[in-house]
Amino acid sequence: MGGIHVNQETLLSISSNSLFVAFILLLIAIVPLGLAVKSKGKLFGKLGLFLTYVAFALQLVYFVVRWMAVDHAPVSNMYEFMTFFGIMLTGSYLIIHFLYKQIVVGLFTIPVSLIILGYGSVFAKEVSPLVPSLQSHWLTIHVMTVAFSSAILSVSFATGLIYLLRTLDVSKKSISTYGLEFVLYCLVVVIGFIGVSTTFSFASDDVKVQFDNAQGQSEQAVYSMMPLIVTKGAVTENGEAVGMIEITNKIDAKKLNSIVWAFMVGTILYAVIRLITRKSISALLKPWTSRVQPQLMDEISYRAVVIGFPLFALGGLLFAMIWAQIAWSRYWGWDPKEVWALITFLFYAAFLHFRLSKGWEGEKTAWLAIIGFGIIVFNQVFVNLVIAGLHSYA
Repeated sequence: MGGIHVNQETLLSISSNSLFVAFILLLIAIVPLGLAVKSKGKLFGKLGLFLTYVAFALQLVYFVVRWMAVDHAPVSNMYEFMTFFGIMLTGSYLIIHFLYKQIVVGLFTIPVSLIILGYGSVFAKEVSPLVPSLQSHWLTIHVMTVAFSSAILSVSFATGLIYLLRTLDVSKKSISTYGLEFVLYCLVVVIGFIGVSTTFSFASDDVKVQFDNAQGQSEQAVYSMMPLIVTKGAVTENGEAVGMIEITNKIDAKKLNSIVWAFMVGTILYAVIRLITRKSISALLKPWTSRVQPQLMDEISYRAVVIGFPLFALGGLLFAMIWAQIAWSRYWGWDPKEVWALITFLFYAAFLHFRLSKGWEGEKTAWLAIIGFGIIVFNQVFVNLVIAGLHSYA
């Protein structure tokens, strides 16, 4: 460092402050981007884009400075991974914007990026030394490629959403409009989850719950959210009964508890939006897509998959196998995460096959892009949290 020695705490505070300021800038950027979509002039668009570039630069500062602080690439736990995924999504939008100059893509991508960053911030941020199996450059390469490729594939989710909002008549009831509304409801649920976990972490104390796990050993779980769902026979430290619903010890009660809270609060939030505006969320968002050329969104969805798919094959399968061989001396072990990576790979392979040989375009492409994003999110979130496996350390 050439005589300048900065301690770890200072570096970590610089990195988390950069990330926080970037988050606020992206929130602000949504306003000029929204105005740019509606107005004829170039000014708002330039302002929104400028804010996005500054935010992305600050996000990179977070990444580099945290790397310096922890001495390994900051992609080793759920907080770091989701944060990197969100940063890459911001970057992916900037790449797509450079190619296609479509402000509306930013208007829909940045909120998704913010939701991912917000979701990441719910997890523990403390720095812990790496488990031996994670101390490999291949791990870093594998995880960073997966995050970057997933982010590019997520751009096709945003453009698919824009395509459907632009072309569907959301006032009519059909499978497509119900499906679209359900996708938007799910996004609201995640916002609800971020809100409720942030509120609980500030407003209430953790509850320590003791129970017998699947192996019959006594285990303690620290609930940051009020325990509604607990493992059978669970009690608090003082031996008092706790929770409202008891479930089998084969399922992680604490994580299920978080998911239940997310759906409860998200559903209430959704109902409130519907009651106040008297419109579906699809109908609220549709006007922002009025000047969109549907064919161009379709084209961007396809291009994003063409770029993201080979990268995902590299990161999610090839690099992952090289690293698995080093860490566990086997290429493939049918770990839940490995299986879902394979499913993701096969899904996008099918996407390109239907697109190129069956001529699936427009609405079909948009739905496939949205389902693909669902599979990616399921893999990053549910497989990590609820299904036990080698990847559940995060």
